[in-house]
Parts: sequence; C-alpha cells; structure tokens
Amino acid sequence: MNSPRRLKWQYPVIAVVAAGAVGFGLMHASASPAASGAAAKKKPGATELIKSDPPPTLFTDAQVAGLAKQQAAQKHTADALFAKWKAAHGSTRDDKAFSAWAAQQVPAPPGKADRTAELHQVQTLAKSRTAAGKKAATWLETHGKGDIWKLYAHDQRELLPKEQGSVEKAELKTALKLAKAITEKVAARDKQPAPYVLDPSLRPDKHLTAGQKGPYSYPSRHAAKAAAAVTLLGDWSPHRAEDYKAMAAQVVYSRLYMAGHVPSDLTAGTLVGDLVGDYFRNAAATSAASK
Repeated sequence: MNSPRRLKWQYPVIAVVAAGAVGFGLMHASASPAASGAAAKKKPGATELIKSDPPPTLFTDAQVAGLAKQQAAQKHTADALFAKWKAAHGSTRDDKAFSAWAAQQVPAPPGKADRTAELHQVQTLAKSRTAAGKKAATWLETHGKGDIWKLYAHDQRELLPKEQGSVEKAELKTALKLAKAITEKVAARDKQPAPYVLDPSLRPDKHLTAGQKGPYSYPSRHAAKAAAAVTLLGDWSPHRAEDYKAMAAQVVYSRLYMAGHVPSDLTAGTLVGDLVGDYFRNAAATSAASK
C-alpha cells in the first residue's frame, strides 16, 4: 500500500470527551472565578494540542518501509540485551541503575567515513523534499516526542476502568521521560552533531551560529520515545499494535527527511526505546502476576 497515511485514532471519542470537558469547565467558571483563572493557565494536553493542530497527510508506506524494517531489527537486538539485565536484576524496578546500564548498551556511533556517507544520504533525500513532505515532517517532529503517544493512550483509557487508565497514563509518561534521559546521557557522551549542524543548508530555519557544535543527534530522542511507546501501547491494546508501529515509522522517517538525524541516530534511538519498553513490560508482567 503506497497511499499517504492518516492517523488512526478515535476522533469521535476525543471530540465527545473534549466537549464534555468544556461544558464542565463552563459550568464551574461562573461558580469559581479563581478556578477559571487557574484553568486558563493550565498547559494544554495532547488532545487539545492535536485538535488545534490536526495532522496533514503523512508519508506513504513505501517511503517509510526501509526505516520500519530497521526498527524491527533493533527490537530483536534489544530483547537479547534485556535478557541479560533481567537475568541479573529480575523484575525489580531500579530506574537509575537501568538508565546507566541501557546507556552502556548503545554502541559507539559510526566512524567518520560512515557518518559522512550517512550525511550524504540525508543530503540526497533533502533534494527530493516537497511542500507536502515538509508539512508532514514538521507536524511529526512537533508532536512525535509525546503528544501522539499520549493521545493514543488517551483513546485507550476511554474504555478502561478509571484506576487502570490512570496507572497506564503514569507509566507511559515515566517511560517517555526515562527514554529521554538515556538518550541525553549517550548524546553527551558521544557528541555527534546533527546533520543540519554539519550542513546548515539542510535546515536554514535553524539559524546556527558560527562554530556551533550541537545539538547532538546520536541517539534520536524521537526514535527512543516512539519505540518505548509502541511496546507499552501495543501490550495494552494488541489489536492496534500495527497502527502504533506504523506511526513510529512515520515519526522516525520525518527526522531523516528534515535532517534532524542520520540513520544510525535513529537505529540507536530505537534500541534505547526498545530497552525501555522491555524494562517496563517486565516490571508490569511481574506486578500483574502477583495480584
């Protein structure tokens, strides 16, 4: 299938929930001006952010297929690595120790010659950009770190008992935060400039200063968060797992398309996210078994 993708979440459900929330807020605004003022300052959630910035037509399956295949390959690597952590630590949660361990599992970035070859790949792709592609990539870059995954989780919670939905919401939030922390730890260690830093013509909108070295792009934070979210969301709603994988491929491809990353940044980020997903899955499975 080569047709452009559109997101597969439940807009009718979201619309009903949002309408109810607005109605509730209006009812209480007249009764409590202070509460109304506090609500006005509240940071918009994923539902509100995406409702105010709906997705454009995204990339075709054919465009993202190559990176999707690489993501799948990283999952096998991550599972094998995580088995070692599990053998040593069991199901005990120790986020600090796991974060340090996971960072150590990320291989060193490619050598200069290989990374230069990857940069050329990004430069070649940049020449084929279209207005529609830029629009899709910009939307995915904006919402791909968290909003998309939180909105998917929101959809799932609509059909769950309140307590279970709250637990899953908190777990996803923690997993995304941990994935971010690990990628930042590795990025600070390896200091690999993003493609558009090496070639500013790839993203003239970034307005870099002379001699700027960062931001560092190895490994990709977007890829790490996407991979972690895919594992958790897929466990919670297996019948939608393929949709989550397809969206992760979209997010990851957008980072290549707009020169935020080279391929090795993305595979390394996916590895981090897969490890984080396995870590939370392992803890959750043991917790469920004990009940």
